[in-house]
Amino acid sequence: KNIELTKRLLQLLEKDETLIEFVNDRKGHDKRYALDDSKLRGLGWKPRNEFNQSIPQVVSWYVQNEDWLTRIRNKSDDFRRYYEAQYVKRKT
Repeated sequence: KNIELTKRLLQLLEKDETLIEFVNDRKGHDKRYALDDSKLRGLGWKPRNEFNQSIPQVVSWYVQNEDWLTRIRNKSDDFRRYYEAQYVKRKT
C-alpha cells in the first residue's frame, strides 16, 4: 500500500510521519496500482533484488545524489509547471 511505502521512506529518511498529508484524489488518479509479473516469471525471469530489501539502497542513492535530482527538476519548465500544478500548496 502507498501509505506503508510512505511510512517506510520517512523512517529511512529519519522524518516524522506528521509530514504525511492526505489529499483528495484528483480526476484521473488511479484507484489501484498493481503489477502482474506472472507471465515474465513463467518465462524464467525473476527480479535481481526484492522490492522491500532494495528500498534502503534507492533512498540512499537519492540522498547521495540530490544534486542530480535538483538538476532534473530545474531542467524542464514543463516538469516544473506540472509539479507545481499538482503538488505545490497554493496560498488562498
